[in-house]
Amino acid sequence: MTTTLLAGGGTAGHVNPLLAVADGLRARDGSDEVLVLGTREGLEARLVPLRGYELLFVDKVPFPRRPNAAAARFPARFLRAVAQVRRIIRERGVDVVVGFGGYAAAPAYVAARRERVPFVVHEANAKPGLANVLGARGAAGVGVAFEGTPLRGSRVVGMPLRREIVELDADALRAEAARHFGLDATRPTLLVFGGSLGALRLNTAFGDAWRDVLDAGWQLLHVTGQNSDLPDPGASGYAVVRYVDRMDLAFALADLIVSRSGAATVSEISALGIPAVYVPYAVGNGEQRLNAASAVRAGAARLIDDADFTADRVRDEIVPLLRDDASRTSMRSAAARTGTRTGTENVIALIDAALAR
Repeated sequence: MTTTLLAGGGTAGHVNPLLAVADGLRARDGSDEVLVLGTREGLEARLVPLRGYELLFVDKVPFPRRPNAAAARFPARFLRAVAQVRRIIRERGVDVVVGFGGYAAAPAYVAARRERVPFVVHEANAKPGLANVLGARGAAGVGVAFEGTPLRGSRVVGMPLRREIVELDADALRAEAARHFGLDATRPTLLVFGGSLGALRLNTAFGDAWRDVLDAGWQLLHVTGQNSDLPDPGASGYAVVRYVDRMDLAFALADLIVSRSGAATVSEISALGIPAVYVPYAVGNGEQRLNAASAVRAGAARLIDDADFTADRVRDEIVPLLRDDASRTSMRSAAARTGTRTGTENVIALIDAALAR
């Protein structure tokens, strides 16, 4: 029996690939033990137990960004977190540690090294986080979701994805998806979404240009986000929804997508081979633009800066693409070449290789 400790959390970007790998390990051999290490404050505190995994806690110790009192306390607090993980590794007989970034990952890497337990790093974003930059230096294996991610010793393994995405058969689900959203399965569909909270820039642009989409012979599925007050004109062929709990159905209906470019979003769209136009979220350290870069280079997607995304840009660039069957076909072929549905299996292969060393 092998005991694997999966470390990560804080945000969905860390928790979801972690859970995908956990599910893959459990499905492969039910006798193996899968443990999850996280913090009490992160999203994992809710999602991991719901999925049926034992969640073990480590103190949340943010890396200091400036010299202040918190920075002075950091070394002692971090060493205490490392000691917590070392105790877990010894008491639970952990054979391998797998980190996905976030507050739990950094002490897990250090603890694994000190306990002489192999560890594997997976980085979901094209711009790696500090914990994974440090962890990659001594890891037995390093996997990244996107080509060009600057992480030492890494290889592209893709993103561990949700099972409903991995197993999605768009053709088989298209009629059900159309009924679900009140649309026509025989007409091409543009899917627009900006995450669970929506994207004001996308909502504003399509709230003004939706008629142009319909005039091009397409229908529009517009996921505005839970907090949006964008009015629904009630037009046939224009479905305005605040939130979608069945993204598999939305993807099954989509012939072209306009969205933000979070790591999971780009990975799922590419894995499904759907042409896309990405509008990277402008706040942060620029990782969304980098996440989209490999798909854009491959010809699977186009990119429009957030500041430039207006109703006129939709009319000038998106609507002509809706009428250009040849360009969309080329983008779809490129997406099928760049995306992968085997990210979970690829990470598990890294784990197996680390155990065999």
